[in-house]
Amino acid sequence: MRPDVQQRLDEALLLTLDELCRVGTVAPGWVLERVEAGYLQPAAGSGGNWRFDAFALHRVRRLALLERDFDAVPELAALVADLEDEIARLHRRLR
Repeated sequence: MRPDVQQRLDEALLLTLDELCRVGTVAPGWVLERVEAGYLQPAAGSGGNWRFDAFALHRVRRLALLERDFDAVPELAALVADLEDEIARLHRRLR
């Protein structure tokens, strides 16, 4: 595939901050706080021009669920999400 076509496809699969917030049912300020703290990583862009991939959407949903359902502070929710990701990675490696 040509690099310019691949780049356009990759960009089409990325969500803007507004799209991420709408799909993840969180506020932009919530996302901003977690990006600044390092708990959530944009796939591309900088400042208000961030783009988020499917992994970031999954992480937003997971962090929001942990914070809401278990009344977890963001640091704890991020730690639990990291541990769950590591467990999943190890399970895949065992197969």
